[in-house]
Parts: sequence; C-alpha cells; structure tokens
Amino acid sequence: MNNDESTVSNFIHDIIDADLASGKRTEVVTRFPPEPNGYLHIGHAKAICLDFGTAAKYGGRCHLRFDDTNPEAEDEEYVSAIKEDVKWLGFDWGEHLYWASDYFDTMYEYAVRLINKGKAYVCDLPQEEFKNYRGIPTEPGTEPPGRNRSIEENMALFEKMKNGEFADGACVLRAKIDMASPNLHMRDPALYRIKRATHHNTGDTWCIYPMYDFAHCIEDSIEGVTHSMCTLEFEVHRPLYDWILQTLEVFQPQQIEFSRLNLTYTVMSKRKLLELVKEKLVNGWNAPRMPTICGMRRRGFTAEAIRKLCGLVGCTKFESITEVELLESCVRDDLNENSLRAMAVVDPLKVVIENYPADLVEEFEVPNHPQKEEAGKRTIPFSRELWIEHDDYMDEAPNKFKGFTIGREVRLRGAYLATCTEVIKDATGNPIELRCTYDPDTKGGSAPDGRKVKSTIHWVSAKHAVDAEVRLYERLFTVENPLGDKEKDFKEFLNPESLEVITAKLEPALTKAQPGDRFQFERVGYFCADLDTTAEAPVFNRTFTLRSARM
Repeated sequence: MNNDESTVSNFIHDIIDADLASGKRTEVVTRFPPEPNGYLHIGHAKAICLDFGTAAKYGGRCHLRFDDTNPEAEDEEYVSAIKEDVKWLGFDWGEHLYWASDYFDTMYEYAVRLINKGKAYVCDLPQEEFKNYRGIPTEPGTEPPGRNRSIEENMALFEKMKNGEFADGACVLRAKIDMASPNLHMRDPALYRIKRATHHNTGDTWCIYPMYDFAHCIEDSIEGVTHSMCTLEFEVHRPLYDWILQTLEVFQPQQIEFSRLNLTYTVMSKRKLLELVKEKLVNGWNAPRMPTICGMRRRGFTAEAIRKLCGLVGCTKFESITEVELLESCVRDDLNENSLRAMAVVDPLKVVIENYPADLVEEFEVPNHPQKEEAGKRTIPFSRELWIEHDDYMDEAPNKFKGFTIGREVRLRGAYLATCTEVIKDATGNPIELRCTYDPDTKGGSAPDGRKVKSTIHWVSAKHAVDAEVRLYERLFTVENPLGDKEKDFKEFLNPESLEVITAKLEPALTKAQPGDRFQFERVGYFCADLDTTAEAPVFNRTFTLRSARM
C-alpha cells in the first residue's frame, strides 16, 4: 500500500538521512509501542503513520510491541483491538510482533547488573514520602535513607522483592543517579515495583514488574530499534533513557520526540475516554461519537482520510492544535470520491402523483457514482406515492430554492418531471402531503421539448421504501478545548445533541449493505452501515452532512 501521506520529509527524516549518510546507521528500525490498557484514538494514528511510514520509506521494518508492564490495567480485548486498528490503517508488522513481557528475564538481569555497578538500590520509602526527598527542580533533593547501602545488601533485598517476601508497595528498586539534577526524572527514579497481579502473558511468575521508563529503552535496545520516536512529553525522559542504556553498556537507539496530534472539540486522553465509557455517557469504546480509531471506523471514516490528515498535519517539535474541520474535510473528500450513491429520505414528506396509474410500478436505472462508470448502475422502483425530504417544499419559495412549491416543476432524479398542485397541512400548519402531477413524456428526467428545470430532488417509492434506524451524529463536545477550563469537569461540555436517532425511508437496495459499507445518501450526507445492521432491520450512522445546502 502506498502511504506517501505519512512519509513526507520532516525533521526526523533529516536526522535519519544524516545517520545513513555518515554510516552511524546502516538500516532503519522503528517500533509502535502501545500499552494494552485501552483503545487507540486518532492521536495514536499519527504515531502509527510516522512509525510504520518512516520504516517503509527507508526500506526498513517497524515492530508492533505491546508494553505490557502493568498487568492490572491490561486486557486481551485491547490487544485485539489495537492489532485491528493498525491493520485497518494500512500497516503490517509481519513477523515483528513483540511484548515487553518477552524480556522480563533480561530486564531482571539488567537490574541486577545496575545493582552490581552500584547504580541501583532498594528504597523502602513510600512514594509520597520519597517526593519530599526528591524536592523541586529549582532546589537540590536530599539523599533518601538506604541510598548508600552496600551492593550485597541491595542484592539481598532485591532478591527478596523478587521472591515475594515484601508486601505490595513496601519498597522499590531505584536508579542511583543524581538527587541534585534539575531534571526530576533523573533524581533516582523507580525501576521496579512490587505488584501482585496475574499477567496475561506470564501468569503469576513475577510479583515485581519494571517501570515503563526502565522497560521501554531496554526493549528498544534488545530489538535493535535505531530510531525510537516518542511524543514531546517524553523529551524530559530522554536523559534517563540514555543513562540506563549507557550504564548497562548495551546497544543504544536514538530517541526523537515530535509533537502529538491535537484536535479541536476532541479529548485525547485514554483515561478521560475511559470515564465516558464507564459512566455510560457513550455506548462503548467503539461508539461512533468517540475519537477512537474503531469509533471513527464505525462512523464511516476511512483509513485513507486519516492517513491524509496525518500527512497534512506533519511532524514538528512544536505543540499545536489542529482544527477538526481539517479532518472532516479529508473524510468528506475521500467519501465523495469513493462512496456509492443511494437515495434515502431522513425527514419524510408524502407525495402523491395524482395522474400516475395507481397500480403501475416502473424501474429506473441510475448510476452508482456520477463520475465512475465502472461503479455500474442499479435499478430503483417508482410508483404513484413517494417520500421526499420535508425541506424540499416551501410555501413561498425564493427563486434559488431547489425544491417544490405550488406551481413549480421539479425533476424527480432519474424518473420524471413533476409539478406540485396542492399541499395538505396538519392543524399546526405543517405540510404532511403534496399533491402533484407528472409529465409522462419526461421519462428519465428530461423534457423532449427542451425546457429546462433547475431543481432536482431525490425520492423513495413509498410502496417499496425500507424503514431504517438512522443515527445522526454531531461533535461530542460543544467547545474547542474541553480540557481547557481547569475549574470544570470536561464532561460538562458534552454535546446533548451529539446523537439523534430517527427512522428514515431507504431505497430497497440498501438492505443488502454490509457493516462498514459507505454511501452518499444523495443531497443528504455520507452514511455508513452500522455493525448492528441486518437486511431485516437496517441501521446506518451518519458520518457527515454534505457541504452543500438546498439554498
């Protein structure tokens, strides 16, 4: 698959070019290292495109590696979902699937090596109490008790940690670096903690687990990763990444940081998204309102559009926020190009063609895509009674209005020209039915005498219409930055109108739609067949409305 969008040159590629030219590196190995503690969101898509796209650009390889160092938060459900998302985006790790837990034995040996070098010690201070010793960046910290224990004492204590002789949280193994460093991450960070939890890969073999900062660099080193790309929040962790590998005297990849993808009207935090799921404010991780990759896929977003967004946003060192309209534009452009057309009425208004035979049913052939002959054609039934959109009628319509009004002739797409002669309203004055006449000499929608009709509307035969549940989605939040007001809970900004469920009238061919099939409902918007859809009970999600309006 061509992923040019994700391999546009950037400052990381400039570094790689220099490394290859100087002989510092002879190949390019990258990795995408998700933690299996949640579903991936649109922010992860940028990292996926960068990691896999960079490896592809240089003829290298990209590993998919699960950083499963926290067994309490991990689940096989997340592992399966992550694999599916990466493949859906168009990338493949081949045989290079790895787990942090594959290296637990090696990590333990490396921890022992640090102790024997006098570079690690067992600390029995509670985490909150250690923070008092660690201090603040502008002032040096204080050496905690036990920092200068002998190597033999630390080896014995670490062995007891491994053997389960201490309670959870009773002590940790710390790197012995610099309690006066201006970088708090270098003030004796924790390397191992005690956690009695069954691991999904190693079971109950271990009761101590490496901290992420210790594990991550070792995993990169073991796998021969050459360029380890991380988001900017890891920049302050890089000195620790380098210190661990240099002190262990093992292969040292280069960590490079880039700005993460931020979108307006969106929350990019797995913890926050988990709140929405747990509090049932959305219907699961794959709810179409969620910014998760699986949620966007279910709503009808395409992998091509997401990759295009990542290419347009680019890769820099500067944090910024991207307007969600750019993502929406990428999706609309792709759907316009590649979605088959169909006719559906989401706000039905009855039309009766009074001079059309009551028992006659005709079939009209219409293209599946106006610009793609190879997409073929389909037949749609036509009868005396039709459904059209409510807003395709106005009592006193201006000239630019593209719908029915009394006395105006309108083209029924692909069928006939028809004129509205009467409107029937309910007690509140709302139109409930139009009475029309049609010109039988205009079959196919064109007049033999050459007269021009400016207005064309879509329709569905009432006799053949299929009722479908249609879910109309809008943005999940009402403000550009839901996390911007620190005084308020981000959930206060949830959009109460982000989901509306209606019953629409569909042309019968749409009963054949399979989950994930995308369509442009003509003049209405882009829609995707939901996971719940069946031929007997179709369900469609609105991806986006069309840009155009009826006026």
